[in-house]
Amino acid sequence: MDVGAFILAAQFPGQGQEEALHRAVRSAELSEEAGLDSVWIAEHHFVPYGVCPSAVTLAALLLGRTRRIGVGTAVSVLPTAHPVALGEQAALLHLVSGGRFTLGVGRGGPWVDLEVFGSGLRAYEQGFPESLDLLLRWLREPRVGADGERYAFREVAVVPRSDDALAGQTPHGQTVGGQAAGGQTAHEQAAHGQAGGGQAVGAPPVLVACTSPTSVRLAAERGLPMLLGMHCGDEEKAEVVGLWRRAALAAGRSPEDVDAVAARHVSAGVVQIADARPTAAETLIKAMPGWLRQGLGAHVTVDGRERRMRDPVAYAELLCELHPVGSPRLCADRLAATAERTGIRRFALLVEGSGDLAATEENVRRLGSEVLPLLR
Repeated sequence: MDVGAFILAAQFPGQGQEEALHRAVRSAELSEEAGLDSVWIAEHHFVPYGVCPSAVTLAALLLGRTRRIGVGTAVSVLPTAHPVALGEQAALLHLVSGGRFTLGVGRGGPWVDLEVFGSGLRAYEQGFPESLDLLLRWLREPRVGADGERYAFREVAVVPRSDDALAGQTPHGQTVGGQAAGGQTAHEQAAHGQAGGGQAVGAPPVLVACTSPTSVRLAAERGLPMLLGMHCGDEEKAEVVGLWRRAALAAGRSPEDVDAVAARHVSAGVVQIADARPTAAETLIKAMPGWLRQGLGAHVTVDGRERRMRDPVAYAELLCELHPVGSPRLCADRLAATAERTGIRRFALLVEGSGDLAATEENVRRLGSEVLPLLR
């Protein structure tokens, strides 16, 4: 089981943005010290829900501050980024980190971001497949050109090549051969779209945030694992995994490769550890509604469409019910139950739900020292 921290850089009421970013960086550093497997960085624009506007930039800092832990984006928003620029950044981080970087991508929302960055609503509503396919080509091929609706350019060389590490060793001196720098076998890389079929071996892993049947099928057809949101319970996630599997098989992928890719799905959630469940839940229900009200309420749609915001208190209570919130034993049992029901064994858990730096640090320490041993 792979247990990681999900880091939003959430700005709670009364806090400054530097405080939120400091807590985010400290949480990631402590995640490695505590023995967690990964950290996942979110990005948002113009809202205090999360004050990190570039997940790849913060990921680069964290890769430099750590030595072992995997670092991923959850997610980089494709409609507001050029796929080639994002691909270049991903290849760079993959190479200089010795294979510790994972690129998570998603559609984002119909927010004013689309206006500010000039991509427009069409990039969100219709352009995601084109952007994703261009990104994947950039990560897998030596030369790339485009002749699409949104992107059209002459063929150019891919520099740096994300598979260049195969020529010898990674920057950390790890031999790349039968076992990849990121700990993946050649078969696992093939299942991620990183080997076979004329595609380059050694590209950074890519996953897709899936919030609709359309995005699930999109990921499945391309042989990409999913990131599933923290608002979903086990039953809904199990249904989504089933849909993904059926779509992947229907696209002609072998059962063996489908199984290998499915092992890389990631389930997002919340974790809060205390000696008793009421104490852990109280911590979140006191702190999270103010952040949710302020952060989610700040989103502005690009076209003025009406949007419904969840009731912040009810949403915080729902998250406490769905996810590992309580004693170390309860948290371990909750994660094990999710893995059993959904087949997902990789987790990105929001650790900063208290909004307090000291409490977040304690939460990460207990996750590493008291929960992980019960799982392993």
